[in-house]
Amino acid sequence: MSPQNQAAYLVDKHGKPLEVRPAPYTAPGPDELVIRNEAIAINPVDAGVQITGRTMFPWIEYPCVLGSDVSGVVVDVGSGGKAGQLFKAGDRVVGLAVGTDKRANKASEGGFQQYTVLQCQLTSKIPEELSFEKACVLPLGLSTAACGLFLGEYLALEKPKLQASKNEETTSAEEARTAVVIVWGGSTSVGSNAIQLARAAGYEVLATASPRNFEYLKSLGASMVFDYKETDTVSRIIDVLQSKTCAGALAIGIGSLEACIDIVAAVPGRKFVSQASVPVDMSVMPKSAAGFLGTMLWLLWWNVSVAFKARFRRVSTKFIWGSDVMANEVGPMIYHDFLPDALAKGDYQAKPDPRIVGNGLESLQEGVDICRKGVSAAKIVVTL
Repeated sequence: MSPQNQAAYLVDKHGKPLEVRPAPYTAPGPDELVIRNEAIAINPVDAGVQITGRTMFPWIEYPCVLGSDVSGVVVDVGSGGKAGQLFKAGDRVVGLAVGTDKRANKASEGGFQQYTVLQCQLTSKIPEELSFEKACVLPLGLSTAACGLFLGEYLALEKPKLQASKNEETTSAEEARTAVVIVWGGSTSVGSNAIQLARAAGYEVLATASPRNFEYLKSLGASMVFDYKETDTVSRIIDVLQSKTCAGALAIGIGSLEACIDIVAAVPGRKFVSQASVPVDMSVMPKSAAGFLGTMLWLLWWNVSVAFKARFRRVSTKFIWGSDVMANEVGPMIYHDFLPDALAKGDYQAKPDPRIVGNGLESLQEGVDICRKGVSAAKIVVTL
């Protein structure tokens, strides 16, 4: 007999609160597994989908199940594929749920429920000493950072390595360590992962954050941290990089893309910026037709102006979809080859820290509301 499932459904645009009700239990396919969620983390995109719906995410089908970040225990593994070779019932795992990605678009693969179908290439085992609450902060931030850093169409950095493996690196990899990656917005979930991944790949990292988070970013591996609010931050980073080689930049947060374009255009090295966020907060988009139209027109103007600026400065940019890891080599490279051992050996930290706001699916709406208001160097988590 299949387990009884429940989900927190988004029933329509602006549907609030999320509606908790019985949901089908879906058996896994050959390259899938089902986990019983023990902890769920909330991302700004969850609030964005709830507010903007099909206007910004036209492929969404209602009712849908939001949520990308889950951790829990494997209860079922698909047969005849890779999942059965990698996982078994009882394994403790963390995974990226892709239910609202346009290539999946299935409620069964959403995170805001008791049982989630995960794709095996987006799932990683976690050590016993790592709690589900801490583990669940990883997937979307980790996946977005990994795409922007390692995919060939973005920064195309060297692969991350475990600490013990770095002593055996080749000469070319040692030379890569002298290159610098800029992470603008380092205290975010994407930034916290990007710093660690870039360092694991052998690069120096310069990052930005609020002063209260400087030591936090240095603990993750950033060699220097700058206050993103200071008017001279761009010029100071440019000065530091004049004697170094820049491997590119990862831009996170409002105003980050423009700043990173200015930096990489003025220093030696790769003229590329991976863009991890849009220039407006989707979680607080206006609900009125006039207000929404005004925002869309501003976004159109911004896209044109930034594209012109990048072209004029001879800098390439590209927006990152974190769920792209489901369709390329970066997914298994991170979730299978790197993360399990990196977590077990203490080479990688599950960051930012969880901020637990409740227990049970009924607490997810409160979590989305808190996330909408913004958090710093933390991630909103609900336990089950």
